[in-house]
Amino acid sequence: MTMKGVLICAKPMAPENVAKLEAFFSEKYGAKVVLQEVIDEELIGGFRVRIGGNIYDMGMDTAFEKLSNAVDASDVLQDGKVVYELGDYLTQLWQTISDAPPEKKGTVVSVGDGIAVIKGMKDRRYYELIEFHSHCFGIAMNLREDRTECILIGDEGLIEEGQAVFGTGKALEVPVGECMLGRVVDPLGRPLDEEGTIHFAKTRPIEANAAPIIDRKPVSVPLETGCLAIDAMIPLGRGQRQLIIGDRQLGKTTLAIDTIINQKGKNVLCVYVAIGQKASTVAQMVQLLKSTGAMEYTVVVSATAAAPTPMQYIAPYAGCAIAEEFMYSGRDVLIVYDDLSKHAVAYRTISLLLKRPPGREAYPGDVFYLHSRLLERSACLSEKLGGGTMTAIPIIETLDGDISAYIPTNVISITDGQIFLQSNLFHSGVKPAVSVGLSVSRVGGAAQTKAIRRFSGQLRLELAQYREKEVFARFGTGLDSETQALLKRGRQFVELLKQPQHAPYTMYQEAILLYVFVNRLVPDLPPEEIAELKVDFLRFMHMQYRRVERAILNSKTIDDKSAELITRAFQEFMAGRENAKTQ
Repeated sequence: MTMKGVLICAKPMAPENVAKLEAFFSEKYGAKVVLQEVIDEELIGGFRVRIGGNIYDMGMDTAFEKLSNAVDASDVLQDGKVVYELGDYLTQLWQTISDAPPEKKGTVVSVGDGIAVIKGMKDRRYYELIEFHSHCFGIAMNLREDRTECILIGDEGLIEEGQAVFGTGKALEVPVGECMLGRVVDPLGRPLDEEGTIHFAKTRPIEANAAPIIDRKPVSVPLETGCLAIDAMIPLGRGQRQLIIGDRQLGKTTLAIDTIINQKGKNVLCVYVAIGQKASTVAQMVQLLKSTGAMEYTVVVSATAAAPTPMQYIAPYAGCAIAEEFMYSGRDVLIVYDDLSKHAVAYRTISLLLKRPPGREAYPGDVFYLHSRLLERSACLSEKLGGGTMTAIPIIETLDGDISAYIPTNVISITDGQIFLQSNLFHSGVKPAVSVGLSVSRVGGAAQTKAIRRFSGQLRLELAQYREKEVFARFGTGLDSETQALLKRGRQFVELLKQPQHAPYTMYQEAILLYVFVNRLVPDLPPEEIAELKVDFLRFMHMQYRRVERAILNSKTIDDKSAELITRAFQEFMAGRENAKTQ
C-alpha cells in the first residue's frame, strides 16, 4: 500500500532529508509514504507535511505563534485535523530560528552569460554560496548597494527572472577524503567517471587561509620527478611550489603526468586539476594513469573547455581543498594545476561580465591575488600540525617564449622556482626541452639526495660551458682540441638528459647514470648510441649488481665501495659490448 502526501517548503529541501521524512512517515503509518514537494515562499522557513486529513506543521510562522503562546512539547490537535508534532524538533527548531540571518531572501532580476543579478538580499557576504529554487547555485562576487551579482555554477537555463533566491550563509564546499582517490570529478565533487556515487563523510570550503609561517618548517625531503634533468639540476622538495612554463605543445603536461606516475610506491597522493582542456585530452590522460597504476592514488578534477567559465574558475580551488584535507591529515600530496593561464582567462572573462575595471591586458587589478591565495596554501607543515606537505606544480603557457608577460611574471614571483621548456631545444630533439639557463629551484640542494647532489654542480657547469661554446662552433672557425673535447662531452650530457615520455627513472638509476657520465667513464660514442647504452647499462646493473642498488637506496649516497663497484661494472659492461660487436 502506498500513501501520497504533500511536502510544503519555503525552499527546496535536500533529497536526503526528503527521504528521511518519507521513511519516518512510512514507519508511522505502516505503509510506504511518497511526498510531493511544493514550494511556498510565504512559509518563511521550515516545512509542512499534509497526509490524508492531517497536517504536520513545522513551518516557522506557526512555530513563532506557538512559541509565543508557550506551547509545550506535546502533540497539539486543532479541529481534529491539524497536528503539531513539535516533540524533539522544538529545540532544534528554536536553534534554527535563533541562528537564522535577518534577511537572506532575494529575487532574480536578470540572468545571462553565467551571471545572475539579484535584488533584495540585504544580509549577504562576498563569496557566499547562493541557492536558487531550481537546485542551482551561485557565488556572490559583486556586493552593490541595490543588488548582488553572482556567478552561476549550475545550468543557467533553469533560472528565470522573478525566481526566489536564498543565501546559505556559507562558502562553496567540496567533498574530501579517501573516497575521492581514483575518481574523476567536476569542481563540485560530482563524479564524471562511471564508478558510481561518491559516499563522502566530510567536506571542505574551496577557499581557505594558507597556513601561517610559524606553522611551517623548511622544505627538506625531495620529491622525485623521475626526470633526470630536473632531479639533478632543478630539484623539487615536498612542500615546494615549482612552476612549469613554456609555449604550447612542448611537453609541459607530459612532464607533470610523468611526475605523478613516478610517485607510485612513494606514499605521495596526487591531485590533477584540468582547466579548460579538451575532454578527449583529459580522457586520454586518465586512461594513461589507469594503465600505469597511478590512478589508485590520484584524484582528477576536470573543468574542460566545454564547462561553464565559473566552473573553470573554481576548479583549482576545489582541487586544492581536496589536497589540503590529505595534507592536514599528515600525508604528502602533489597537486598539478594544468594550466593557470586558462584559469586567469576564465577569471578575466567573469570580471569583464561583472563590469569590473580592466587593467593590463584587460585583466582585473586583483589577478595577482587570484593565484597567490591559491599557491600559498601549498606548504610543508610543522610536526605540531602532523608534518604533512602539499607540493604544487602550476603550469603556465607562454606565447613565443615570452616569460615577461603579465601572468607568467605574476606566477614566477609567487612560486619557488620555474622549469622553463624551450621551443628550439624541443624542435632539435632534446626532450624534455628543459632550459638549464632559465630554469631555477630556490630550494635547491636542500631537497636533493646526496647521491644526486654530488654530481649536479659539475653537470650544470659543463652544460653551461657547452651552450656557450656551441654558439661559436656554429661559425665554423677553427677550434682548439680543448674546445672540441668540451663540445663532445657537452653533446654526451645532452644525450644523457634526453628521456622518453612516461618512463621516469628511479633515484638509483639517476645516480649511477650521473656517476658514469660525470666521471668520464663513457667513451666518445655517436649521439645515437648513447640512448641504447643507457638502457643496456641500467639493465646490466639490475641483473648483475643488485647489491649496489640496495646500498644506494638504503644510504641515499654513493660511498667509495659503491663507486668502485659501479666503475668495475661499467668496465665489464663495455667489454661485453665490444665483444658482442666483434662477433
